[in-house]
Amino acid sequence: MAVLVKAHSPEPNSNGPCRLCAAPLRDTFADLGMSPLANSFLRRDQLQNMELFFPLHVQTCRECFLVQLREYQSSEKIFSDYLYFSSYSSTWLEHARRYTEQVIARFGFNEQSQVMEVASNDGYLLQYFQLRGIPVLGIEPAANVAAVANERGVKTRSVFFTAEAARSLVAEGLTADLIVNNNVLAHVPDLHSFVEGLRIALKPQGVITLEFPHVLE
Repeated sequence: MAVLVKAHSPEPNSNGPCRLCAAPLRDTFADLGMSPLANSFLRRDQLQNMELFFPLHVQTCRECFLVQLREYQSSEKIFSDYLYFSSYSSTWLEHARRYTEQVIARFGFNEQSQVMEVASNDGYLLQYFQLRGIPVLGIEPAANVAAVANERGVKTRSVFFTAEAARSLVAEGLTADLIVNNNVLAHVPDLHSFVEGLRIALKPQGVITLEFPHVLE
């Protein structure tokens, strides 16, 4: 049986700062207790080892109203060996296919366009642009998942997307007519650097689309 090891967390009403505006976090939206990391399952040979649990304490900023978790574990640790592959879901693949058809029809992307997806996983979406002859580039922090995408012929780089990473792409002459972000924004530790990176990597007349969960829904 795995041993629960509680990660340190400050007392309520002393958390902060807000990940968006840096105001002190004082209000609890939902406190769901302790939980291990999602998509970090133990192997059989790890069942006698310690398993880290972290506070699932959701807070709301009084200044900008962002609902958020504090960062208890680094992104590098979470995504070093990721177990979620988007192509496992047939309904998600169909959603990706329909999205591709819609944005191509609306914006006229073609063989001269460049499409990038940040957190592109195993190439589940970019494959549909590639089938239409449109150049693609995936940005995927999980090296094991990026390797699968590259094996499938979907050009993917294993890197965390930041403003600095975007500048490196631009220095190589890589800028995007379309940047896709599906269910990644809520996982970003440095929101300002991430969004600035989107601006840097986008062509002047380019398009960014984002999908993310919304609390009210």
